[in-house]
Amino acid sequence: MNNVTDHYRTLLAPVYLWMAGGAEAAFARGESELQAVLPGSWSGLTALDLGAGFGMHSIPLARRGCKVVAIDSSPLLLEELRHLSAGLSITAIEHDLASFQRYTDHKLDLILCMGDTLTHLPDRATVDDLLLKVSESLRPGGNFIASFRDYTAPLVGLQRFIPVRSDTERIMTCFLEYGAEHVEVHDLLHERHGKDWQFKASAYRKLRLDPGRVCAALASHGLSVRVEPGLSGMIRIVAEEPRFSSSGGPARLS
Repeated sequence: MNNVTDHYRTLLAPVYLWMAGGAEAAFARGESELQAVLPGSWSGLTALDLGAGFGMHSIPLARRGCKVVAIDSSPLLLEELRHLSAGLSITAIEHDLASFQRYTDHKLDLILCMGDTLTHLPDRATVDDLLLKVSESLRPGGNFIASFRDYTAPLVGLQRFIPVRSDTERIMTCFLEYGAEHVEVHDLLHERHGKDWQFKASAYRKLRLDPGRVCAALASHGLSVRVEPGLSGMIRIVAEEPRFSSSGGPARLS
């Protein structure tokens, strides 16, 4: 079984843009999702996109005047992001998510962790540490937005086989196996090469992350939290750093 980085390198990253339906379709969905959470102007905001991929959310933000730091562990996806974001204010960084604070020297207006990225972390302690760092890095009134799949209730039988996308050149399906702390995701890809089809398979682990636990951790750091439906069957958590402390003064200014 591969780790997350190797799984993306060997199977997912080369087809990730295809899985998303193409760049502009993905950017339209990303912008619509962000507008639903943060209506209004984004011009002049500073944002951090954790697990940015090819820029589904980073690029719509930057197109509307936001300055973005985009972090991902996949060099191929970051190469696509750099190509697609030419001329925009996006700094793309190849690194693990937990080290993001070394690339931000001020408080941020917005931190994103979208598209099941939180479940890629190795364990709950790493998630808790990341959420603490997020709370430390938001300016008063700043927002943290995360989306991920709720794997706490296991799928059974044929429900574990999930069609991802198919066309005349590719067919992709995933299969889930549930353990106590993780779910093993097996990605199965058939690709047409001339008259022949080639088969690739790879598997990696995702955390069975309880949304209630994530909300409780964020609330314990003083953020106000809400949960709502996200894209593609994911849940979305939106947390805001209070503008003022309980004493009535500015909250946690740097």
